[in-house]
Amino acid sequence: MSMFRSKKFDLGCFTNVKVIRDHSKRKAFEAAEPERQVPSSPPAKDATTRTRAVAQLQLTQMHCYTRPTQIRNRCIMGGKGRGVLRDFKMSRFNFRMQAVLGNIPGVKKASW
Repeated sequence: MSMFRSKKFDLGCFTNVKVIRDHSKRKAFEAAEPERQVPSSPPAKDATTRTRAVAQLQLTQMHCYTRPTQIRNRCIMGGKGRGVLRDFKMSRFNFRMQAVLGNIPGVKKASW
């Protein structure tokens, strides 16, 4: 488990345990992505049930941090995991505050 803990943080947001864990998951996924793609590549039509089972077994034996579903979008400013806008990688509240201050180019408050 200690091999998945990141030693040096290049985080630009508020740091708590969830942010650190998500950062570790991203690093582990990035490192294991090539070896994870090999068993999950689509098998040939003549692949036997045994080869499919072996590929599935290899995927299940890998660490859970190497799964892409473990990664969660987090706000780059506050580390929140909910209400994050994908395009800006910010939570709703931080996006609104930065937009009102004029720190986000091309975004202005709509009124009609």
